[in-house]
Amino acid sequence: MERWSALGNVYLVAEQLPDDVTASVGDADGIVEVIEHGEDWADVRIWNPDGSQAEMSGNGTRIAARWLSARTGRERVTIRVGPREVRARIMPRELVEQDLGAVEISEPEQIAGFTVTRVSVGNPHAVVEGDPDDLPSIGQALETHDAFPERTNVQVARKNGPNDATARVWERGVGETASSGTSAVAVAAALGLNPGTIRFPGGELLVRFEGARAFLTGPAERV
Repeated sequence: MERWSALGNVYLVAEQLPDDVTASVGDADGIVEVIEHGEDWADVRIWNPDGSQAEMSGNGTRIAARWLSARTGRERVTIRVGPREVRARIMPRELVEQDLGAVEISEPEQIAGFTVTRVSVGNPHAVVEGDPDDLPSIGQALETHDAFPERTNVQVARKNGPNDATARVWERGVGETASSGTSAVAVAAALGLNPGTIRFPGGELLVRFEGARAFLTGPAERV
């Protein structure tokens, strides 16, 4: 297995899934299992440390795109996670721009005493506008709340300006992580940032929208 990092969000890339995901993941945030690949495409599964599967991961698919490009030299690749297809363009300085597809956003609602905006980026998100330092308590309260029968990723974000926000993220099945690609998209969508620079403890991700389609740019490197 190879160890890759996307702004501190670390995944192991494996062409053969270990028998025990939970034991093998160690201190990483998950495993990207490469089921099959060609020169410019790969089918992957994304596993959380608790052994559950994630429907989607912006950082995980970006890592998969860089992993495939490093093997084949292709600058444009497609990563498929179940029914979701992510087209990626490899850029200088280890950056990757991804077309994550359509995003769905709901009206804010009250859940567990918080004003929550649900966003779907192929996986579920619950965005709370507030002080990112409050993430640990809010993340634990919302991840397993009855309003989210399949559990949810949680972001607490503070808008700094018309195109800038600071956020922390609580990933479903993982806990707090240094960054998250789909969380960056969820925050930008919920706060109305286009384009938006989302600042996580692990670093910055850039998000822009063309209609309902989200484009995410950030780095990924082998470590």
